[in-house]
Amino acid sequence: MSIAVCPGSFDPVTFGHIDIISRASKIFDKVIVLVSINPNKEASFTVSERVNMLKAVTEGIENVVIDAYDGLLADYTRKQGASAIVKGLRAVSDFEYEFQMALANKKLYSNAETIFFTTTSENMYLSSSVVKQIASLGGDITGFVPDEILETIKNRLNKGVQ
Repeated sequence: MSIAVCPGSFDPVTFGHIDIISRASKIFDKVIVLVSINPNKEASFTVSERVNMLKAVTEGIENVVIDAYDGLLADYTRKQGASAIVKGLRAVSDFEYEFQMALANKKLYSNAETIFFTTTSENMYLSSSVVKQIASLGGDITGFVPDEILETIKNRLNKGVQ
């Protein structure tokens, strides 16, 4: 069975994330979407909220499971018996950081390969940060996140905006 781990903060999950997850699910027998906890980032949503949002938007993809982990990605990947780490790339600016992480993960766990999926052209600009900024200023994020989680995100992020 081929297993891939698709890590990210998913704070919040966007159509760009779902695109990468969906494409990975067509290649691997099992895709573990992993909410990674980054102590250097202040999250807008709790880990359990992000896990629940991911479960809601991937419900129809049978070979996708959602999990969370507070440690090294390489250790998690090893424990799951995964052979791949799937990462999405929007632009060249993403590549340098992701390439460094891929090399570090390979050194820590040589049995897994990092596979990069390039984003679709309609999602090149899309990031959780963009969604958070638009929502916090009262903008319409309908085209950026799935309907299943739209109200959750709006209710959290645009408090106090008239």
